[in-house]
Amino acid sequence: MKTSSPVTRREFVQVALVAGGALVIGTRVGRAARVMGAGSRGLADFVPNPFIRVSPDGMVTIIAQNPEIGQGVKTMLPMIIADELDVEWQSVRIEQAPLDTSKFTQQSAGGSTATPNHWTRMRRVGAAARAMLVSAAAQTWNVPEGECTTTAGTVTHLPTNRGLKYGDLLERAAAIPAPTLESVVLKDPKNFRIIGQRIRGVDNHAIVTGTPLFGIDVTMPGMLCAVIEKCPVFAGTVQSANLDVIRTQPGVKQAFIVEPGQGNALNGLLGGVAILADNWWAARQARTKLRVVWNEGATAEQSSAGFSDRAGELARQAPQRSVRKDGDPEAALSGAAKVVRAEYFYPFLAHAALEPMNCTAWFRDNKLEIWAPTQSPANGRGLVSRTLGIPETSITIHITRSGGGFGRRLNNDYMVEAAALAVKAGVPVKLLWTREDDIRHDFYRPAGFHFLTGGVDRSGKLTAWRDHFVSFGEGERFAPAAGLGATEFPQRFVPNFALDASVMPLGVPTGFLRAPTSNGVAFVVQSFLDELAHAAGTDPLDFRLALLAGAPDGEGVNAARMKGVLELVAEKSGWAARKKERGRGMGVAFHYSHRGHFAEVVQVSVTRQGGLTVEKVWVAGDIGSEVINPSNAENQVQGSVLDGIAEARFQEITIDKGRAVQGNFNDFPLLRLNQAMPIEVHFRKTEFPPTGLGEPALPPVIPALCNAIFEATGRRIRRLPIGKQDLSWVS
Repeated sequence: MKTSSPVTRREFVQVALVAGGALVIGTRVGRAARVMGAGSRGLADFVPNPFIRVSPDGMVTIIAQNPEIGQGVKTMLPMIIADELDVEWQSVRIEQAPLDTSKFTQQSAGGSTATPNHWTRMRRVGAAARAMLVSAAAQTWNVPEGECTTTAGTVTHLPTNRGLKYGDLLERAAAIPAPTLESVVLKDPKNFRIIGQRIRGVDNHAIVTGTPLFGIDVTMPGMLCAVIEKCPVFAGTVQSANLDVIRTQPGVKQAFIVEPGQGNALNGLLGGVAILADNWWAARQARTKLRVVWNEGATAEQSSAGFSDRAGELARQAPQRSVRKDGDPEAALSGAAKVVRAEYFYPFLAHAALEPMNCTAWFRDNKLEIWAPTQSPANGRGLVSRTLGIPETSITIHITRSGGGFGRRLNNDYMVEAAALAVKAGVPVKLLWTREDDIRHDFYRPAGFHFLTGGVDRSGKLTAWRDHFVSFGEGERFAPAAGLGATEFPQRFVPNFALDASVMPLGVPTGFLRAPTSNGVAFVVQSFLDELAHAAGTDPLDFRLALLAGAPDGEGVNAARMKGVLELVAEKSGWAARKKERGRGMGVAFHYSHRGHFAEVVQVSVTRQGGLTVEKVWVAGDIGSEVINPSNAENQVQGSVLDGIAEARFQEITIDKGRAVQGNFNDFPLLRLNQAMPIEVHFRKTEFPPTGLGEPALPPVIPALCNAIFEATGRRIRRLPIGKQDLSWVS
């Protein structure tokens, strides 16, 4: 099987005997070291940065290089290696790698990139190790390698049916030159024995039994626990604080003002007051006595109401710039049989990971050691280095498991805070945010305003689309995660298309939330498509299928793949046979994001008084040729759907006088167990390389839900959250 890979010849599998005679295999050549442990049968050079360690007892340790934030990557990537290595999953142990950019590459979690970035490389790592073990067995028997095969950690000579377990081949295998990764022969996918199987998460037992795994679990002798009070207005600074009072509180060891770091005022070390105590509760209680006078700054003049007013003003003016224009939208609209105009809005959102931000740091002998639940450890190390002036070579990052990320832990402000406290305190420091800290000092999903006009011709075909998108930023630069690109659907699918943009200044920090951009834009695009289908008198599914027909090739949506998942979800949900009755409805939507093609149908019931029940969701996805771990894949899709429904129904962050109003789950609620619904997941396998799953299943559920509400009630949802809208209806 021929497979392309960006891996170079130098990304080479290296071999060494380590303690106990273990075979070590890595993917990047570095400075070799000599290692001998008790029981070793000899000395050998090896390259640190291994992915595989095979022990004499046949156990195989596989290194998980990427952070685990709940997306299953700590299980999934080792599955790929183990399958190509041809070992039993029961014989595999998984170890989390620390951050080491000289040994591993792309140690990050975000953008649903783990599978597409590592699929081929991890297969080749496993296949290279298997090839070396086959060579060792062939030499032992003095037979051609082509007469040997592998299964379940054993090399078998087919003509004589002789077998040798991997653990018996280590010394000879270590002396065999490693093949180049490009040259190894990969399995035919029909022979996969682990890939495609339902494998439980490697940390599941530890999680349910409360075994320490997460950043919040880190502890060490002499450690102080810390809290930081930051200005409620973003980037505000301390004018004065009653530190003398705080230092007298029970358990408090240190209290001091934290000066803001240099660089980005919103993404780094903010000003505040730190309290360090023997335990977190003592620090938390002392914080209730803290009185701070703040310099709030200009952001105190900003508010959600002000943003809304300003967006309306900008919408009435000529757009500040054009992002994309195809054909002649104005002429097409003037000649359309029906024209639809609508204004859509989605609010700021917090990430609200169940594990609040936390980090432990220890500065000693001019070196800094950090234990962090981070999605981007290398970026965090760089931020700490730039802010505190500590060379990156003097900073060690231990990657702990994260209790949720969703994009929040791509920003490492909590890491630099813990590091700054540790440098000043001179002892290990564990920083733990409260829930209120977490929600009120987030990097929010940006709000967005869309002013849309669309036209259909007499045959019901969509002929024109114009979107004046009002967002945040300065000049031609959008604020982080607040932009909208020129390739976003429905570009290419409408002959006369215009996407314009205007921006307004923002002092509120923004960042990437699960399925960034798509989690807001899909709601707008797919809801407005429903409006246009209704105006055309066409079934919403048929309207979408017609739109996808005959589209030219280009970046973004693959029309055939999207058509495939639309037809699949229609079949599974019984779309064509649905009964239309007042108070019950089904809605459909699709979206392409993070290389995934997904279509979803939501079924709802709504009481006359507006009480909403989401009864069921059907999901169809195309993520390529392989679903590596179906158990985890279904979990990822179901979690995305539940996330999206919570966002649509309940969640918003409101800014007032430069500060976030919401602060805990009472006013920023998650979905409750009794509000969850059955979610039926189907995958359509295609010939494309496999892609990730953490994000692309979320965006379609929001418009599908809103479109279902319209079918049930006749009320169109153009502003989120749904919970603030009147859903009542009359016959």
